[in-house]
Amino acid sequence: MYRVASASEYLVITGCGIDDIKIAKKAWIFPGQSYSKFDITPVNYTFDVQAMSAEKLPFILPAVFTIGPRSDDEESLHKYAKLISPLDKLSCHLNDLVMGIIEGETRVLAASMTMEEIFKGTKDFKKEVFEKVQWELNQFGLWIYNANVKQLVDVPGHEYFSYLGQKLQQEAANQAKIDVSEAKMKGEIGAKLREGQTVQNAAKIDAETMIIATQRQGQGKKEEIKVRTEVKVFENEREAEVAEANAQLAMKKAKWAKDSQVAEVEATKAVALREAELQKEVEIMNALTQTEKLKADFLSQASVEYETKVQEANSELYKKQKEAEAILYERETEAMAQKAIADATFYSRKQIADGELYAKHKEAEGLVALAKAQGTYVHTLLGAFGGNYGALRDYLMINGGMYQEIAKINGDAIKGLQPKISIWTGANGVGEGGDGGAMKEVAGVYKMLPPLFDTVHQQIGMLPPTWMGKMTEP
Repeated sequence: MYRVASASEYLVITGCGIDDIKIAKKAWIFPGQSYSKFDITPVNYTFDVQAMSAEKLPFILPAVFTIGPRSDDEESLHKYAKLISPLDKLSCHLNDLVMGIIEGETRVLAASMTMEEIFKGTKDFKKEVFEKVQWELNQFGLWIYNANVKQLVDVPGHEYFSYLGQKLQQEAANQAKIDVSEAKMKGEIGAKLREGQTVQNAAKIDAETMIIATQRQGQGKKEEIKVRTEVKVFENEREAEVAEANAQLAMKKAKWAKDSQVAEVEATKAVALREAELQKEVEIMNALTQTEKLKADFLSQASVEYETKVQEANSELYKKQKEAEAILYERETEAMAQKAIADATFYSRKQIADGELYAKHKEAEGLVALAKAQGTYVHTLLGAFGGNYGALRDYLMINGGMYQEIAKINGDAIKGLQPKISIWTGANGVGEGGDGGAMKEVAGVYKMLPPLFDTVHQQIGMLPPTWMGKMTEP
C-alpha cells in the first residue's frame, strides 16, 4: 500500500525492515509493517498559574502558550512520535503534562523575584519563563510557537494590586484637591497681604508640610503592616490542614474586611475634614481681604500708624528670636568643645595607663626570663657536680665571695675588742722569724685555715667542704 500524509500530518511506520520507527510524509507500506498518522498542528494551552513572589505575595499569572511538535528537527519529531503522538492532543494527560511544566518553572522563577521586579521586567520575566519551559519541553519533542503572559491578577482574599491601585488613586486625588485649594488661596490673597504676612505664611506652610508628611508616613506604615499581615495570613493558610484552622482563617478574613472598610471610611473622612479646613481658611482669607479693603477705604491715618507699629513690633520680635538662637548655638558649641576636651583627656589617660601596663608586663617578662636563665645555670652546675648539692653550695659560696664576706663581717664585729689570739707553728716548732725556707709563706696559709674553719663553724655552724679537709674534735 502507498500512503500519503496531509500537509499537517506525518506517517509513523514500524515493523519489518525498520529498526525503531520511520517518519515520512509518503511511503510504501509493506507486509509486516504498520503505520499511523500524527498531526503537528500547534495547540493553545490557557492557564492561570498561581505563583508567589520573593516577598511571599501570592498572585495569578494568566498565560496562553501555543505548543506543538517541532517540524524542522527530525530528532524532535522522533521524540514526539514515540512519547506524545499516541495521546490525543486535547487529552487531559497531555494538558496536565504541559501545565505541570509551565506552572513549576513559573513558580520557581517568580519566587526568586520581587513583585516590583516582576512588574518592571515583564519582558525579561516572559523571556525567562519561555526559555526554562522550552528546555523542559525539548525532551518531549515539543516547541513553543508563541507565549503570551497577561496582566497579573490578585488571588481571591489577597487584593494586593487592588489596594495598591486604590492607594495611588486616593493619593493623587488628595494631592489634586490640596493643589486646587492652595491655588485658590494664593489667587485670592492680594499683593498687600503678601509683604505683611510673609512670616505667617511660611510658618503655615511648614505646619501643613509636617501634617502631610505625617499623613504619608502613617499611610506608608499602614500599607507595610497590611502587607506583612497578608504574608502571615498566606503562611497560615498554607499550614492550615484541619477544619478548626479554616474556621479561624475565616474569622480573620472577616476582621480584615472590617478593618479595610474602617480604613476606607477614615480616609474618606480625613479627606473631607481636610477639605473643610482648607475651605475655612479660604473663607477667612476672603474676610481678611474684605477687611483690608474696608480699612483702605475708611480707616484714617491712625490705622496706618498702628499697622506700622505692629510691623516694628514684629521686626523686634524677629530680632530677639535670632539673638536667642545665636546664644543657643554658642552654648551648644561650648558644650561640644567641652565634650571634645573630655574625650581627649580620657584618651590621653587611657594611653598612659596602657603604657604603664605594657611596661609592667615587659618587666614581668624580664624577671621570668632571668629566673629561667638562673634556673638553667643552677641546673647545669648541679649536673657538672654529679648531683652533689653540698659541692654546688660550696662552689656558689666561694664563687660569690661568701667566705671573704663572712671574714670581713667577723672582723668588723671584733674591732675595738681584745680577742684571744692563738698562733700556731709548724711541727718542727719553727715560729715567726724561724727558718722555714721557701715554704714558709705556704705553711703560714695552711696554719691559718684550721682556726678560720673553726671560727666559721662556731659562728654559723657550717663545716668546710670535704675536699678542703676535715675538722677533728679537740
